[in-house]
Order: sequence, then structure tokens, then C-alpha cells
Amino acid sequence: SGPAQEVVDEILAAGGEAIANNADVADWNQAEAMIQQAIETWGVLDGLICNAGFLRDRMLASMSEDEWDSVVRVHLKGHFAPARHAITHWRERAKQGEDVQARIVNTSSGAGLMGSIGQGNYAAAKAAIAQLTIQQASEWGRYGVLVNAIAPDARTRMTEGIFYSSDDVQEGAFDEKAPENVSPLVVWLASSECDVTGRTFEATGGQLNVCDGWQHGPVQSVGDRQITVEEISDLVHASIDSAPPPENVYGAQ
Repeated sequence: SGPAQEVVDEILAAGGEAIANNADVADWNQAEAMIQQAIETWGVLDGLICNAGFLRDRMLASMSEDEWDSVVRVHLKGHFAPARHAITHWRERAKQGEDVQARIVNTSSGAGLMGSIGQGNYAAAKAAIAQLTIQQASEWGRYGVLVNAIAPDARTRMTEGIFYSSDDVQEGAFDEKAPENVSPLVVWLASSECDVTGRTFEATGGQLNVCDGWQHGPVQSVGDRQITVEEISDLVHASIDSAPPPENVYGAQ
């Protein structure tokens, strides 16, 4: 019973194959068992979509240790643990000479890319997931694994009633925040048609865009000598003035 089984029932009713797993994805052994369940059921693992998460929103100055730890654990470790066990499977196949074509789709967030007031724990975890995506893509491409991330803006069980409400959708109108608007991107990124890796894509109703991450900004140099403390301010501001302005943090005044 529960949401996972409801999805399984929908897939089975549509003629597909599916099984439910209610493991704690941030538990190392349970994550391993989940991956093994898929391999034992279908004989091979082709893709992994990491999407577990929840919110414990609070301003950083008032946030408890548990509110920080629990969110970072589920989001960040909950992405790494299943992927770590999946790569063991793919690496072994690749070393045996098999042409592995595997895919991982991680879930970041606009909060992680731009920041979000009152969501410091969530934003930090989601930013880390975006970087984890780049790291995995760089290290695991040699084994035939492509890794990308999505930063969806949609109504889910996590956001329903907090940011969006299905009651706000007018009958007959395009439901901009419906999760179905993001699903096609996930399907493509998880398929053999996907030919990109190490990128994060924002997606919402009827649109998507790739996100540019950290890049080296304009360099200010004093030549072949040590910079003095007195010079730092001018150099810092010259570099900032020459760089594109940063995006605003969500919710910032």
C-alpha cells in the first residue's frame, strides 16, 4: 500500500512491469538491497532516477541540528547511496567488455541553483546534488554511464499546499505546475536517446532550459608578484564589476 504501490498499480494496468520498494534510500544497506531487487527482477539495471526528498523549512538562524541533518541525509546521501551501488553493477559489466548504456537522473532544484530564503538546508543539499551530478558524469562516463539532473518546478506531494495547490487550477486551463510537464524530460534523460551528460535542466510547464553553473570569472592580476592586502579591495570589485550579476535568491527582499 502507499504511493509507491499506487504507481506500480498504474503501470501494471497500462501493460507495463513494475515493483514497489519502500526502502530508506539514505540507508547504505537498504539502498544496496533496492538496486539488487531491480537487478534480480529484470536481470539488468539500465537507469536510476533519484527523487527522494522532503522539507523542513526554517530560517537558518532558527534551524535545529535535526532539521539540517535529516534534510541533507535524505536528499544528498539518498542520491549517493543508490548510485554508488548501481555503479558497482555497471562497472563490473563494463570491465567484462559489455557495451553499457546506463543513465542516472538526479533531482536538484531552483532552490539549490539560486538559493531560497527559509530553505537553507534544502538549498544546500540540492546545490550539492547539482555538483554531485557533474562529479558522477566525469568519473563514470568511462563505464558508459551518463548522468544529468533536473530542477523541476512542479506540484508534488512535497510541494502541494506549500507552494502550489491543485485547487488553484481552473477547469480546462493548462496546468502549468502539473508534474506531467516534467516527466518527458526525465524519460528522455533516462533513455538511450540521451546523448548529454553532466548537465542540469530546469523544467516547468511547457518549457525547459539548461543551467550554467559556477564558472571562472574575470581575472584581475598584478603580475608576477604577491598581491598586497591594500590591493585586494580594488581587485575584488574590478572582478565583480566585469562579471555578470548573480541571480536573485528566491524570496530575498
